[in-house]
Amino acid sequence: MGILRESIDLLNKMAPYLLFGFFFAGILHIFLSPEGIARHLGRGNFSSVIKAALFGIPLPLCSCGVVPAALSLRKEGASRGSVLAFLISTPATGIDSIFATYALMGGLFTAYRVLASFITAVFAGILANIFTKEDEVSSEKSDEKCKMCHTDDGHEGGQHNHTIWERAKGALNYAFVELLGDVSKWLLLGILVGGAISWFIPEAFITRYLGSGLRAMVIMFLIGAPMYVCATGSIPIAAALMLKGINPGAAFVFLLAGPATNAVTMTIVSKYIGKKAVAIYLVSIAVSSIGLGLLLDRVWNIFGGAQIKGAAMHSQILPLWVEQSSAVILILLITYSILNKIKRR
Repeated sequence: MGILRESIDLLNKMAPYLLFGFFFAGILHIFLSPEGIARHLGRGNFSSVIKAALFGIPLPLCSCGVVPAALSLRKEGASRGSVLAFLISTPATGIDSIFATYALMGGLFTAYRVLASFITAVFAGILANIFTKEDEVSSEKSDEKCKMCHTDDGHEGGQHNHTIWERAKGALNYAFVELLGDVSKWLLLGILVGGAISWFIPEAFITRYLGSGLRAMVIMFLIGAPMYVCATGSIPIAAALMLKGINPGAAFVFLLAGPATNAVTMTIVSKYIGKKAVAIYLVSIAVSSIGLGLLLDRVWNIFGGAQIKGAAMHSQILPLWVEQSSAVILILLITYSILNKIKRR
């Protein structure tokens, strides 16, 4: 029962961001052309990884909300390296998280966090492009059919002309029927795994057994990597840890590894992008977060750091009724998408 309670709590916390992430994926699918995505993000080169990392930095998508958007990019033809860069840079920053970091931890920490997230994303993307081949897992690129009416022929003058309402309907259908139906099984599995982790590793463990220095950074990564911690929600925890004496580098490792990785993301990435990509994903974040954490400690000592203005431990980011309502809506949409998939078969 404990695992089930933790899984339900995890679902409540994730549901609003997942719904927004799926909606954003639908927008990407309808309004971005596969040709444009393939041109900018589809090639396994340095430029595509840079663009994906930059594209992800300001987007307000959390560690689970980014998954549908990343899968949508992959289906449209983005390379593995680009997808991994997007998966890391997006949840680790976000415009809301940037402002929240500045409010609690100051300008130096905020600037370093954004830059370090970008470096980590580029590092992972380059490794993925070097060590994976695009034919290992087939890329589900879009065909020439219209995304709204799914036909090859044009309507007027050989072109497909659709109103904004038709496009909106197409975006919702893709997001909450097609894409959600594809990933629902792995999403639910990841939530159960995340619930089990939360049950066996309580939050009190983080503050009680951390230590300091490199040891603290390694522990922070091992704890933060499988847990679901959104970029904004992790900031009060990291700020409180720093107020209790944890070195800034260890707090930074938690802020990077926590939002960028979790059981749900790793489960879905393993299924749709490949197990080798997951290994590169985790190794890149581990090496980069700890290495950049050590560098931050040096920078912090040289420049004196910035005052942490406060720390609201475990603050409720969204009202409970919003989380619970979103969870109910998500479960209903998953049920509908599964039944629709069965009906089509």
